Amino acid sequence: MKRVLVAGAGGFIGGWLTKELVSKGYFVTAIDLKPLSEWYQVFPEAKNFSRDLSSLSVCDESTHEIDEIYNLAADMGGMGFIENNKAACMLTVLINTHLLIAARRNGVSKFFFASSACVYRSNMQERTDVAPLKEEDAYPAMPEDGYGWEKLFSERMCRHFREDYGLETRIARYHNIYGPHGTWHGGREKVPAALCRKIAEAKLNKLDHLRIWGDGKQTRSFTYIKDCIEGTIKLMESEISEPINIGSAEMVSINQLAGLIQGIAGVELHPIYDLTAPKGVRGRNSDNSKIQKLLNWQPSISLSAGLLETYSWIEDEVSKKLSLQSRR
Repeated sequence: MKRVLVAGAGGFIGGWLTKELVSKGYFVTAIDLKPLSEWYQVFPEAKNFSRDLSSLSVCDESTHEIDEIYNLAADMGGMGFIENNKAACMLTVLINTHLLIAARRNGVSKFFFASSACVYRSNMQERTDVAPLKEEDAYPAMPEDGYGWEKLFSERMCRHFREDYGLETRIARYHNIYGPHGTWHGGREKVPAALCRKIAEAKLNKLDHLRIWGDGKQTRSFTYIKDCIEGTIKLMESEISEPINIGSAEMVSINQLAGLIQGIAGVELHPIYDLTAPKGVRGRNSDNSKIQKLLNWQPSISLSAGLLETYSWIEDEVSKKLSLQSRR
């Protein structure tokens, strides 16, 4: 039985990954900084621990008798969080660095690092009609300040641990992963979850407007969580050591995204644009040429299908929250 450690297992992607690895019969050690009561998904088949992996001693203790590590642990959130918490995002470098050191010490055979499309050059993302980002577009380096720099530095750490010490590393550059069982309120949520929440709240409270950050013309591609997990495992099982995009190529504007969600919710809301809110880059999309060539795979779940599942879950969560508030 393969012995796998999932770092960041209490988070959105980590929870879904733990679920899939458990279903495959792997012996999973699941670790997250948050107490278990705050994990998005918990599986009794795994060994679940609340531990601080920014500590080298904790990483060393946690990686004994582990075959593979999936590192998804990070202090991060949507654009509203990462633009205002650059130092906190940068400190995540301690987790990846200490996990790599511990992996080498303890004979771990393979190491996965969850990177981000935020590593790409910002001057290639200044238009709404951008060209899809290829893996080589990360250099010369000009990533998202704070969060993007941490991800790019950690990619290099993985590369040099492979080159210098022989640790097999795999790196995925995720593009806007979304889906159920993730952050949908509190300031760390990403735009699909934020819009689902706002639209659900408007529907349930019988409101007629929707607040949108920016002018709504910003463009993005969004990747459904099940595609993300499938691509991650395929990458881990492959021989691809270079960073590779895991992202949908179905680019839409934020206005179009809001329209799709409103269609699912059965409402039509008046947009109110907040031009002072964090907006991120003007446009971003994933070029999937490399992953198609090397793995004969790319994300296949349409945005409309993924949003249907996501909105249904978030509306149910919003309804529960409103019901609880009404009983107080």
